[in-house]
Amino acid sequence: MRMTFGVSSSVTLLFDGWDVHSPAGMVLSVLLVLLLTLFYEVLKVWRVWLSGSRLAVRAPACTPPPSMHSESASMLESSPEISLAPVELHAPGATNSWLLRVIQTGLHVLQVVLGYMLMLCVMSYNTWIFLGVVLGSVLGYFLSFPLLDQMQPLRLV
Repeated sequence: MRMTFGVSSSVTLLFDGWDVHSPAGMVLSVLLVLLLTLFYEVLKVWRVWLSGSRLAVRAPACTPPPSMHSESASMLESSPEISLAPVELHAPGATNSWLLRVIQTGLHVLQVVLGYMLMLCVMSYNTWIFLGVVLGSVLGYFLSFPLLDQMQPLRLV
């Protein structure tokens, strides 16, 4: 087995049935590895989104203490502060919490398996496959992580 990177168009990836011997097969294999890596990055964002749905949401506190003068109170009301105390908007039931945990566990297993498969692809020491994994990771991160800011928290009510 080869232990240095090469640029050959012939490689065996993951299984005996995935044996590449032509430039066209190498292009298809690189595209498939790129898509698997892109899916791996999207899966990471999905897991972060699901775990973020369990976090508490902070509510603004705009009421001044009753002992303040009216001038100070009106200044404080015009510039609201964020409370440091977390406030739960909804408390998911035990069934929903359990279901969310099962989904997160399944996604974690899928992410680990996919990560190891991609690692084994890179360990084929083929430069084209390696570049497919790197490019898929770059594209996946570039496309999926900005979506995390736009996603609404998951409601399990």
